[in-house]
Amino acid sequence: MLEEDPDLAEAIPPAKRAQAVRECLSRVLGLPAGRWLASHAAASREGIGLLVIDGLLVRRVGVDGRFGAEVLGAGDVLRPWQGEDAPPTLRVVTGWRVIEPTQLAVLDEQFARRLARYPEVTGRLVGRAVERSRNLAVNMAIVHQARVDVRLHMLFWHLAARWGRVRSDCVSLPLRLTHSVLADLTAARRPTVTSALSELSRRGLVHAGDDGWELLGRPPGELLELVEVPEELAGASQERAGAVGAPARGDLV
Repeated sequence: MLEEDPDLAEAIPPAKRAQAVRECLSRVLGLPAGRWLASHAAASREGIGLLVIDGLLVRRVGVDGRFGAEVLGAGDVLRPWQGEDAPPTLRVVTGWRVIEPTQLAVLDEQFARRLARYPEVTGRLVGRAVERSRNLAVNMAIVHQARVDVRLHMLFWHLAARWGRVRSDCVSLPLRLTHSVLADLTAARRPTVTSALSELSRRGLVHAGDDGWELLGRPPGELLELVEVPEELAGASQERAGAVGAPARGDLV
Protein backbone atom coordinates (compact mmCIF):
# COMPACT_ATOMS: atom_id res chain seq x y z
CA MET A 1 0.00 0.00 0.00
CA LEU A 2 2.86 2.40 0.80
CA GLU A 3 4.25 1.90 -2.70
CA GLU A 4 0.93 3.03 -4.11
CA ASP A 5 0.76 6.07 -1.80
CA PRO A 6 4.30 7.53 -1.53
CA ASP A 7 3.12 10.43 0.66
CA LEU A 8 2.34 7.94 3.43
CA ALA A 9 5.67 6.19 2.98
CA GLU A 10 7.55 9.47 3.33
CA ALA A 11 6.20 9.84 6.86
CA ILE A 12 8.31 6.87 7.99
CA PRO A 13 12.00 7.40 8.85
CA PRO A 14 14.22 6.15 5.99
CA ALA A 15 15.80 3.45 8.17
CA LYS A 16 12.39 1.79 8.70
CA ARG A 17 10.77 2.59 5.36
CA ALA A 18 11.69 -0.53 3.37
CA GLN A 19 10.45 -2.80 6.15
CA ALA A 20 7.21 -0.83 6.41
CA VAL A 21 6.63 -1.16 2.66
CA ARG A 22 6.98 -4.94 2.96
CA GLU A 23 4.71 -5.22 5.99
CA CYS A 24 1.89 -2.78 5.22
CA LEU A 25 0.01 -4.97 2.77
CA SER A 26 -3.68 -4.59 2.08
CA ARG A 27 -6.34 -6.08 -0.11
CA VAL A 28 -7.46 -4.02 -3.11
CA LEU A 29 -11.06 -3.45 -4.14
CA GLY A 30 -11.63 -2.48 -7.77
CA LEU A 31 -14.71 -0.46 -8.73
CA PRO A 32 -15.97 0.03 -12.29
CA ALA A 33 -17.61 3.29 -13.31
CA GLY A 34 -21.24 3.55 -12.26
CA ARG A 35 -23.30 3.28 -9.12
CA TRP A 36 -21.57 1.82 -6.04
CA LEU A 37 -23.28 0.20 -3.06
CA ALA A 38 -20.61 1.40 -0.66
CA SER A 39 -22.22 0.05 2.53
CA HIS A 40 -21.38 -3.49 1.34
CA ALA A 41 -17.73 -2.67 0.70
CA ALA A 42 -15.97 -4.19 3.73
CA ALA A 43 -16.14 -7.60 5.33
CA SER A 44 -15.26 -6.03 8.68
CA ARG A 45 -16.27 -2.58 9.89
CA GLU A 46 -13.75 -2.46 12.74
CA GLY A 47 -10.71 -1.52 10.69
CA ILE A 48 -9.53 1.92 9.59
CA GLY A 49 -11.60 2.12 6.44
CA LEU A 50 -10.94 2.36 2.72
CA LEU A 51 -8.16 4.36 1.08
CA VAL A 52 -8.58 5.60 -2.49
CA ILE A 53 -5.49 4.55 -4.45
CA ASP A 54 -6.65 5.99 -7.77
CA GLY A 55 -9.86 6.94 -9.52
CA LEU A 56 -12.66 9.38 -8.78
CA LEU A 57 -15.91 9.07 -6.82
CA VAL A 58 -18.80 11.34 -5.92
CA ARG A 59 -20.77 11.00 -2.70
CA ARG A 60 -24.29 12.41 -2.93
CA VAL A 61 -26.47 13.29 0.08
CA GLY A 62 -30.11 14.39 -0.13
CA VAL A 63 -32.59 15.84 2.32
CA ASP A 64 -36.18 16.59 1.31
CA GLY A 65 -35.40 16.42 -2.39
CA ARG A 66 -32.36 18.73 -2.25
CA PHE A 67 -28.89 17.27 -2.77
CA GLY A 68 -25.30 18.07 -1.97
CA ALA A 69 -22.17 16.22 -3.02
CA GLU A 70 -18.43 15.89 -2.55
CA VAL A 71 -15.73 14.69 -4.92
CA LEU A 72 -13.23 12.13 -3.62
CA GLY A 73 -10.04 10.85 -5.17
CA ALA A 74 -6.60 9.39 -4.54
CA GLY A 75 -5.53 9.71 -0.92
CA ASP A 76 -9.00 10.10 0.60
CA VAL A 77 -10.03 7.85 3.49
CA LEU A 78 -13.60 6.52 3.48
CA ARG A 79 -15.80 4.76 6.00
CA PRO A 80 -19.00 4.57 3.95
CA TRP A 81 -20.75 2.30 6.44
CA GLN A 82 -20.21 4.62 9.41
CA GLY A 83 -23.44 6.11 10.71
CA GLU A 84 -25.65 3.95 8.52
CA ASP A 85 -27.17 2.24 11.59
CA ALA A 86 -27.75 5.42 13.61
CA PRO A 87 -31.41 6.31 14.35
CA PRO A 88 -32.36 9.03 11.84
CA THR A 89 -33.57 12.44 12.97
CA LEU A 90 -33.90 13.46 9.31
CA ARG A 91 -34.71 11.34 6.32
CA VAL A 92 -31.33 11.41 4.57
CA VAL A 93 -30.67 9.73 1.23
CA THR A 94 -27.07 8.86 0.36
CA GLY A 95 -25.48 7.37 -2.70
CA TRP A 96 -22.12 6.87 -4.34
CA ARG A 97 -21.15 7.01 -8.00
CA VAL A 98 -17.80 6.01 -9.46
CA ILE A 99 -16.88 8.63 -12.06
CA GLU A 100 -13.62 6.97 -13.12
CA PRO A 101 -12.63 3.33 -12.44
CA THR A 102 -11.32 3.30 -8.89
CA GLN A 103 -9.05 1.16 -6.72
CA LEU A 104 -9.52 1.12 -2.95
CA ALA A 105 -7.08 -0.29 -0.40
CA VAL A 106 -9.01 -2.16 2.31
CA LEU A 107 -7.50 -1.03 5.63
CA ASP A 108 -9.11 -3.76 7.73
CA GLU A 109 -8.28 -5.03 11.23
CA GLN A 110 -5.32 -7.10 10.04
CA PHE A 111 -3.86 -4.09 8.28
CA ALA A 112 -4.43 -1.91 11.36
CA ARG A 113 -2.45 -4.35 13.49
CA ARG A 114 0.47 -4.23 11.05
CA LEU A 115 0.24 -0.45 10.87
CA ALA A 116 0.47 -0.12 14.67
CA ARG A 117 4.26 -0.32 14.35
CA TYR A 118 4.25 2.86 12.26
CA PRO A 119 2.31 5.60 14.07
CA GLU A 120 3.63 8.17 11.60
CA VAL A 121 1.40 6.68 8.92
CA THR A 122 -1.59 6.70 11.24
CA GLY A 123 -1.00 10.41 11.79
CA ARG A 124 -1.00 11.03 8.04
CA LEU A 125 -4.26 9.10 7.60
CA VAL A 126 -5.91 11.14 10.37
CA GLY A 127 -4.60 14.26 8.62
CA ARG A 128 -6.31 13.14 5.41
CA ALA A 129 -9.63 12.86 7.26
CA VAL A 130 -9.20 16.34 8.74
CA GLU A 131 -8.37 17.76 5.32
CA ARG A 132 -11.51 16.21 3.89
CA SER A 133 -13.62 17.94 6.57
CA ARG A 134 -11.92 21.25 5.82
CA ASN A 135 -12.65 20.87 2.12
CA LEU A 136 -16.31 20.31 2.96
CA ALA A 137 -16.30 23.54 5.00
CA VAL A 138 -14.92 25.40 1.99
CA ASN A 139 -17.63 23.84 -0.19
CA MET A 140 -20.24 25.10 2.28
CA ALA A 141 -18.84 28.62 2.03
CA ILE A 142 -18.86 28.42 -1.77
CA VAL A 143 -22.52 27.38 -2.01
CA HIS A 144 -23.47 30.41 0.11
CA GLN A 145 -22.42 32.70 -2.74
CA ALA A 146 -25.52 34.31 -4.21
CA ARG A 147 -24.78 33.76 -7.91
CA VAL A 148 -24.42 30.30 -9.39
CA ASP A 149 -21.77 31.37 -11.90
CA VAL A 150 -19.65 32.63 -8.98
CA ARG A 151 -20.16 29.33 -7.14
CA LEU A 152 -19.06 27.35 -10.18
CA HIS A 153 -16.03 29.55 -10.82
CA MET A 154 -14.91 29.21 -7.20
CA LEU A 155 -15.63 25.47 -7.14
CA PHE A 156 -13.51 24.82 -10.24
CA TRP A 157 -10.55 26.66 -8.74
CA HIS A 158 -11.04 24.95 -5.38
CA LEU A 159 -10.89 21.57 -7.13
CA ALA A 160 -7.90 22.75 -9.19
CA ALA A 161 -5.93 23.29 -5.97
CA ARG A 162 -5.85 19.50 -5.74
CA TRP A 163 -6.31 18.18 -9.27
CA GLY A 164 -5.31 21.10 -11.48
CA ARG A 165 -2.45 20.92 -13.99
CA VAL A 166 -0.72 24.10 -15.12
CA ARG A 167 -0.43 24.37 -18.90
CA SER A 168 0.94 27.14 -21.10
CA ASP A 169 -2.51 28.49 -21.97
CA CYS A 170 -4.66 27.54 -18.97
CA VAL A 171 -5.01 25.45 -15.84
CA SER A 172 -6.46 22.08 -16.81
CA LEU A 173 -8.89 20.37 -14.44
CA PRO A 174 -9.09 16.76 -15.71
CA LEU A 175 -12.33 15.83 -13.96
CA ARG A 176 -15.26 14.76 -16.11
CA LEU A 177 -17.96 16.22 -13.89
CA THR A 178 -21.38 16.34 -15.51
CA HIS A 179 -23.75 19.27 -15.20
CA SER A 180 -25.86 17.19 -12.80
CA VAL A 181 -22.90 16.54 -10.50
CA LEU A 182 -21.90 20.21 -10.65
CA ALA A 183 -25.45 21.11 -9.69
CA ASP A 184 -25.18 18.97 -6.54
CA LEU A 185 -21.75 20.41 -5.73
CA THR A 186 -23.03 23.98 -5.98
CA ALA A 187 -26.55 23.53 -4.51
CA ALA A 188 -28.14 24.61 -7.77
CA ARG A 189 -30.53 23.27 -10.39
CA ARG A 190 -29.08 21.56 -13.45
CA PRO A 191 -30.57 24.03 -16.00
CA THR A 192 -29.19 26.92 -13.93
CA VAL A 193 -25.75 25.31 -13.93
CA THR A 194 -25.86 24.88 -17.71
CA SER A 195 -26.73 28.58 -18.13
CA ALA A 196 -24.02 29.63 -15.65
CA LEU A 197 -21.39 27.54 -17.48
CA SER A 198 -22.36 29.21 -20.74
CA GLU A 199 -21.89 32.59 -19.07
CA LEU A 200 -18.46 31.61 -17.70
CA SER A 201 -17.47 30.38 -21.15
CA ARG A 202 -18.70 33.60 -22.78
CA ARG A 203 -16.56 35.59 -20.34
CA GLY A 204 -13.55 33.41 -21.13
CA LEU A 205 -13.16 32.07 -17.58
CA VAL A 206 -14.04 28.39 -17.96
CA HIS A 207 -14.11 26.19 -21.06
CA ALA A 208 -15.21 22.59 -21.42
CA GLY A 209 -12.28 20.54 -22.70
CA ASP A 210 -11.94 17.06 -24.10
CA ASP A 211 -10.97 15.54 -20.73
CA GLY A 212 -12.50 17.96 -18.24
CA TRP A 213 -12.38 21.73 -17.78
CA GLU A 214 -9.99 24.53 -18.66
CA LEU A 215 -9.59 27.52 -16.33
CA LEU A 216 -8.24 30.83 -17.60
CA GLY A 217 -7.08 33.89 -15.72
CA ARG A 218 -6.63 33.87 -11.96
CA PRO A 219 -8.62 32.28 -9.10
CA PRO A 220 -11.44 34.44 -7.69
CA GLY A 221 -10.14 36.70 -4.93
CA GLU A 222 -12.80 35.53 -2.51
CA LEU A 223 -11.60 31.94 -2.86
CA LEU A 224 -8.03 32.95 -2.02
CA GLU A 225 -9.38 34.23 1.30
CA LEU A 226 -11.18 30.94 2.00
CA VAL A 227 -8.44 28.44 1.22
CA GLU A 228 -4.76 28.33 0.36
CA VAL A 229 -4.38 27.87 -3.38
CA PRO A 230 -0.98 26.55 -4.56
CA GLU A 231 1.26 29.33 -5.83
CA GLU A 232 1.65 27.77 -9.27
CA LEU A 233 -2.13 27.97 -9.73
CA ALA A 234 -2.74 31.33 -8.08
CA GLY A 235 0.07 32.79 -10.17
CA ALA A 236 -1.54 31.86 -13.47
CA SER A 237 -0.29 34.47 -15.92
CA GLN A 238 -2.40 37.21 -17.41
CA GLU A 239 -1.49 35.83 -20.85
CA ARG A 240 -3.86 32.93 -20.12
CA ALA A 241 -6.66 35.40 -19.62
CA GLY A 242 -5.91 36.68 -23.10
CA ALA A 243 -7.62 33.58 -24.50
CA VAL A 244 -11.04 34.99 -23.60
CA GLY A 245 -12.05 34.90 -27.22
CA ALA A 246 -11.42 31.20 -27.59
CA PRO A 247 -14.60 29.29 -28.49
CA ALA A 248 -15.98 26.84 -25.95
CA ARG A 249 -15.90 23.18 -26.84
CA GLY A 250 -18.77 20.76 -26.35
CA ASP A 251 -20.32 20.67 -22.89
CA LEU A 252 -19.90 17.57 -20.73
CA VAL A 253 -23.42 16.30 -20.15
